[in-house]
Amino acid sequence: MTATQPAAESSSAPPAWARRPTNLAKAVTAELVGRIVRGEHPPGTPLPPEPALCEAFAVSRTVIREAVKILQEKGLVQVRQGAGTMVTAPAKWNMLDEHVLAASIDQDESLQLLDDLVVTRRLLESDMAHIAARLATQDVVDQLRTLVDRMDELVDDHVTYAEHDRAFHDVIMQASGNRIARGVIRALESQVVNTARYMGRPERAMCIASNRGHRRVYERIAAHDPSGAAEAMFTHITEAWLVRRSAPGDPVRLDR
Repeated sequence: MTATQPAAESSSAPPAWARRPTNLAKAVTAELVGRIVRGEHPPGTPLPPEPALCEAFAVSRTVIREAVKILQEKGLVQVRQGAGTMVTAPAKWNMLDEHVLAASIDQDESLQLLDDLVVTRRLLESDMAHIAARLATQDVVDQLRTLVDRMDELVDDHVTYAEHDRAFHDVIMQASGNRIARGVIRALESQVVNTARYMGRPERAMCIASNRGHRRVYERIAAHDPSGAAEAMFTHITEAWLVRRSAPGDPVRLDR
């Protein structure tokens, strides 16, 4: 091997896109979603033309066209005759889409998007707790009691505690019978449940306080008290998030 070979190999090395992931269009789409959300392609401006995108990603026109089609479905671009593919305003983006939501949260230094997510979750779960308190069978009540008691034993194991925490909320959501609301919450939380920005710093005291909230919700459901269950869930979700997201100077608006 000559001294010049490494440099030559380096200069001719194919881009990462040439490694050919299983679905090139999805890979290109994910990258373009990130660029749009980061503002590299601002709203109201066109995406680069097809030839430029083909060259940038080392893929065919077919792949680029499929990626643009997916971007349209996500609400990020609009194809205009004679004007090209235009980036749309954020108000038109599908915030329930996993790529759009994840990229948006990653860019949200103020945590406003996570505040909005918590408000949405709080409204839906409070309503589901209200319904669950009316409909809960003894089996549901027993499941909730078992989970709450077990979480008291898991306050020093935040990973297992978090698994039981999610199971507790899911039992209530399923008991309510509202599959749409449950689906929305599960879709939202799937994007943030493993992020430090949403989960905060896992601490024993935080788990203890959180489970006090769970126990109040359980007690109101066991008592078949719909209003009390809704209020307990509303308070629990609000207080738990305020503790997780707290930082000096951070503005918080959860009064909606």
